Amino acid sequence: MSGPRTNGPLRVGIAGLGAVGLEVAKRLIAGVPGLELTAVAVRDAEKARRGLPQVGESIPVRDIVVECLPPALFREVALSAIDKGRIFMPLSVAQLLENGDLIERARQKGARILVPTGALIGLDAVRAAAEGTIHSVKMVTRKPPVGLEGAPFLRERGISVSGLKEPLKVFDGSAREGARGFPANVNVAAALSLAGIGPDRTQLEIWADPNVTRNTHTISVDADTARFTMTIENIPSENPRTGKSVAPSTVAALRALVSELKVGT
Repeated sequence: MSGPRTNGPLRVGIAGLGAVGLEVAKRLIAGVPGLELTAVAVRDAEKARRGLPQVGESIPVRDIVVECLPPALFREVALSAIDKGRIFMPLSVAQLLENGDLIERARQKGARILVPTGALIGLDAVRAAAEGTIHSVKMVTRKPPVGLEGAPFLRERGISVSGLKEPLKVFDGSAREGARGFPANVNVAAALSLAGIGPDRTQLEIWADPNVTRNTHTISVDADTARFTMTIENIPSENPRTGKSVAPSTVAALRALVSELKVGT
């Protein structure tokens, strides 16, 4: 599975048709040359058909499995795809930090785990810097309070973000700790850590900010080859925890598997 197939389109299965999965499915059905949506896995078939009338019986054979599920369901889907030697594209990237054994398992099974850029810019620059020496990586995330409500870290500490009038820093620690405390919010930090110096050395701040309407991420990297800072402001999707850029980024990553021209590392 190291390159594009030559005997037909790559068959894509999507696990979960939430805000991101549904949008990815619609784009694939509308037509992406070299890719074919052949299966979906959902808990509520009728709800899925209302959002996507083309949904019918799942087709079991697929080349790529795109994971768009709640974190609690991540491992089951990941194991199923990896043990079959598929390409596994996780969107719940934070769960890779809690299931690091899947990377070695993918090597043993001949599978591949491909993490799309998602709501983050600059992963190419970070990966290039990682070929040398990266001294430090820090990400500061600012989200509208509604996008952070219900996070385990806030619940466990009795932190309320409703009715805020001023920005409130709710987390300051490593990307690994942030992934555990905010599993639905910091997939970007997990992807950044995997591209660079790992989840324990990547520093993360999370702010609940009533003054922003977009999920904002600022990344600062100091390496032996470059020093750079990047900021992106993502418009939230129907799910306030997820930016609208995640679905098109996923489609772009899928397209790169079959395109004659791929730009970027």
